[in-house]
Amino acid sequence: MSAKNIAAGFLMALLALSLLGFGVEGFGSRSQNVASVGDRNISANTYARAMQNELRAFQSQMGQALTMEQARLFGLDQMVLEQLVNNAVLDNEAARLGVSAGDTTVQREILQIGAFQGLDGSIDREAYRFALQNAGMNESEFETTIREDVARSILQLSVISGASAPDSLVQPLLDYQAQTRDVTVLSLSVENLAEPVGRPDQATLQAFYEANLDRYTLPEGKRISYAWITPEMVIDTIEVDEAILREAYEARLSEFSQPERRLVERLVFSDMESAEDALARINAGDATFESLVAERGLELEDTDMGDVTRAQLGAAADVVFALEAPGIVGPAETTLGPAIFRMNAILSAQEVTFEQARDQLRDEQLADLARRVLSDDYDLYEDLLAGGATVAQLGQETEMQSGQMDWRPGMTDGIAAYESVRDAAEALQEGDFPEISFMQDGGMFALEYLEALPATPRPLPEIETQVIADWQNERILEGLRAQAEELAMALRGNGDAPELNIAPVRFDGLRRTDIMPDLPRDLVAATFEMDTGEVRIVESANRVHILELHAVESPDLMLDDVADLRSALEMQIEQSIAQDLFGYFSNSLRQTTPIRIDQPMIDAVQANF
Repeated sequence: MSAKNIAAGFLMALLALSLLGFGVEGFGSRSQNVASVGDRNISANTYARAMQNELRAFQSQMGQALTMEQARLFGLDQMVLEQLVNNAVLDNEAARLGVSAGDTTVQREILQIGAFQGLDGSIDREAYRFALQNAGMNESEFETTIREDVARSILQLSVISGASAPDSLVQPLLDYQAQTRDVTVLSLSVENLAEPVGRPDQATLQAFYEANLDRYTLPEGKRISYAWITPEMVIDTIEVDEAILREAYEARLSEFSQPERRLVERLVFSDMESAEDALARINAGDATFESLVAERGLELEDTDMGDVTRAQLGAAADVVFALEAPGIVGPAETTLGPAIFRMNAILSAQEVTFEQARDQLRDEQLADLARRVLSDDYDLYEDLLAGGATVAQLGQETEMQSGQMDWRPGMTDGIAAYESVRDAAEALQEGDFPEISFMQDGGMFALEYLEALPATPRPLPEIETQVIADWQNERILEGLRAQAEELAMALRGNGDAPELNIAPVRFDGLRRTDIMPDLPRDLVAATFEMDTGEVRIVESANRVHILELHAVESPDLMLDDVADLRSALEMQIEQSIAQDLFGYFSNSLRQTTPIRIDQPMIDAVQANF
């Protein structure tokens, strides 16, 4: 991989995060730093922007906002600071070695960023300035960031360029993953029993229940008083103004009213003659769109425009939209030059009226308003608890609903259907002060410890059906186990096989990642624990399987899939070694670089979130 590709990939990942945030203000009036690393300073603005990007990335991934207090619990603040310090250490080393990126490289990287491009693919100066303004940066700061990122990537490449996967490590892994085995499976089920197991009498059932009491014993738990409120509980008390719904509809008009679109790929040429020759070759059957793309040294994804409207196609709209079925047309002039187009699908116009979207908009607005109502009451609930109110009193004095539950591990009904409640209940200890916590849907709850619940056997009458089924399964397995032992002895040559109407199933060339249709997955794992000629009995829920291993084969390196697996293993090992090398390199630099952290300034930045 070239330094250019590594640098571009590293840079684009950083930029994707950097452009998510809004401007960070409040630290730009004078020079204020959260840390100094050698000759480099990490400004409060830089730390605030990085922290904001991390919070937004978490919100995008998890679907819920994260407070600064929660971020500290997850360690996100330390992770952001560590990354900034590590980057500064590498910047110092790059400067010491004279590693830098020139203006041409910086310009090329900026031109590749989609957020700065117009519809024709060229740089849009206004989009560039606007995106940087929203990210809280000016052009000079941003271009310096790019220059430093590329320099760090070049430094990284120089460190990891010697990483390679030794054959002594690759070959054993390949042997392990690509080794094949030939095995025969005989499966016994209840149909192979000479007689049905029947139903136990009450004395037998009672004895079985008592002998297996641990199976039917509820684990230790806690009696908990709870109060909770969810958006659904208050949604019927909220009215949504019709004007708000219409405003929401107008704001999302592009979602509800979409013009006819086409799925289009575009291949641009330097001049009209070249474009015409290319189309003529396609029409004559001498070339395909794919082969022309390959001739240009491109990938199909480089030509993909996605679903586009007439307005987005500009002057080429008439020729592309004239097609009534998928096909190739052109050439047509574009802002990038003459191009031919492949249209792959027609997406009809969609028009959803306000009346059709009203119920959806109302439900969304109600849910949002309900969450806001609950959020507004948070301080009220907290104040009541701080004033000495019990969780039960929350249910009496507020709109929260209260109750008690006998919580034990595995409980998932009622309020325990929420993962956050289950986690809180598991952590709850005697003497803990009740506090308001949030649910995944925006609801809130509080828990109060009442008393411990000892492990308790469930009464037999309550679970009699389950106990009967367990007894029957054990009797079935006992009968099948005896038959399986006879079969195994016969296969080993030590006895005669019983008369059973069983068809053996043979699997040749079985790999560790393969499956045996209609058979448990652990049979494959058992096969790879066996020696050639071995016969093994494996039990599942209500079946017994006899495995006979016939042969063990080493990987055939001439097979394409084995070669692909070897290449994948080499790549994984090289990446792991490269990561370790760069980690050792970074750590050694940190040990020789003076680092000073300004915790009060960090606290001041975090206080603004």
